[in-house]
Parts: sequence; structure tokens; C-alpha cells
Amino acid sequence: MPLREADYNQEGVALLATRIGRSRMRRVQDIMTFLEQFAPLQLAESWDNVGLLLGDRERTVSRVMTCLTLTPDVAEEAVDDKAQLIICHHPILFRAVKRLTSDTDEGRMLLQLMESRIAVYSPHTAFDSAAEGINASIAAGLKLEEVRPLRPHAIDPEGAVGGGRCGRLAMPIALRELIARAKKLLSAPAAKVVGDLNYPVQSVAIACGSGAEFLPDAVRAGCDVLITGEARFHACLEARSGPTALVLLGHYATERPGVERLAVQIAEKFAKITCWPSRKETDPVRWVG
Repeated sequence: MPLREADYNQEGVALLATRIGRSRMRRVQDIMTFLEQFAPLQLAESWDNVGLLLGDRERTVSRVMTCLTLTPDVAEEAVDDKAQLIICHHPILFRAVKRLTSDTDEGRMLLQLMESRIAVYSPHTAFDSAAEGINASIAAGLKLEEVRPLRPHAIDPEGAVGGGRCGRLAMPIALRELIARAKKLLSAPAAKVVGDLNYPVQSVAIACGSGAEFLPDAVRAGCDVLITGEARFHACLEARSGPTALVLLGHYATERPGVERLAVQIAEKFAKITCWPSRKETDPVRWVG
């Protein structure tokens, strides 16, 4: 920033300080730029609704909250804690809305966010598929080797990004042991399994959330097991009759750690921004023994 003669007098010094202060203030757009370098929106599935979904990209930001799903209690937390930006994994406004009123829970929540001038951004399937996204993080946590996407994305000729992940354990282990490792890694309270718990597995596929659609990809890749969050009954029947076991750890358990890590990454990237994962968010499914 060049200094002019006016910058040397008292009034000019105050003006310069203001300029410097403003130059260090972050905007919603600055956070978006970081997110879109980290998880390019081109990686999102064609049916998805990603990016800035609510708010002013030019608004300054000092407080950011991440969450898996934006629900009324999570939105209330953002308002109470004076967040200016919410990064929610699951998109709001996923289906077309013809009216926005206080007659519905979603309408009341969105009106509350608008009145508080809180922006909302969703990376969703772009974050799932990124080189250091949710699926890649689970693969790293399980110490898989030779990791690659189950569905490589056309934007990356090197095949480092795309849907799902598959890799190999250093040594085969019983499916039972792999489940125990995955539960510990993701703090999953329980698991549903289609397959023989004593079966030795080495090639492992991962697809966070509702990822059973990746089962045919896992079979084609020769994977012994697919780890995902949840699956429909017919996908379980398909797994039972096929060569690839299926492990379901819960939608929340497979994705919530990713938004917690994202909060840490944002706080580390932007020194003057306070970023935290929602403290009110919980798994809507209660696991009863």
C-alpha cells in the first residue's frame, strides 16, 4: 500500500491505520476461496446444491461455525454465539422453495439467519470427494495404503480426487477387527454388518454418509468390504449375495468428524477468525444396546 504525503500527518496516520485494519479483516468470500481451493465445487455431484446458499459474500467475518446439518437448535447456537458464517455439510434449500415464511420450521430458521445476517455455505459432496476430504481422511485414519477414488473425477487426470476411496491394509485382518478400528476412529457407538465377522479383509472401500450406491464400484475394484454410514434394505440384500461385505457405522459418525476437522483447519488458516464445530449438534439416531 503506497504512502501519500497526507499519510504522514496525524489524520493521515489514523486513516492509514484504518486501511490496514480493513485489509486484515476477512470477508465471507475469503473463506469461500479457501474452501473452494480445498474442495473445488466442480467435484460436487450434479444433483447437489453447493456453495454460498445464503448471505452476502462481501460481509466481514470474525466468527465461523461448522456443522453437519443446519437444524433450528444449531441455527440458534450460531445466532447466540454471534457467528457471521455457518459452514454446513448438508445443504439447506436442497429442494425448490416457493415461499419463505414463519409457517414452517425451515422458514423460521432461515428468516432468523437472514435477520441476523448469517451467511450459509455448503461444500457437501465436493468435500466428500476432495483430495483431503472426508473419505480421504477416513482412509488415512484406517492407515490404508495405495488409496485412490472409487470413482475418479474427470477434472483430475492424476486420479487423486473423486467419489469414495479404496485402499489396502498392510496385512489382512478379520472383518471384526476392522470394524473395531473404524468404530474407534469415528467414535461410532455401534455398527451394522452384512458379512462374516471372521472373514479376512485387506482391500477396503469407504463412502461416507449414505454411500451404499458405491457398492457396485467397490465390487468392481475387488474390495473385500465397503464402510459407509447407512444403506437401504435392498443394498444390504445385494451385499449379502455378493463378494463385498458391508459395514454401516451411521451417517452422523462417518461425516461429523470431517466438519470438526474443518473447523480446526479454518482456525489455523485464518489467525483472526474464531471457528468452532457446533456444540449443540447431536446424532438424531439414538443407539440402544
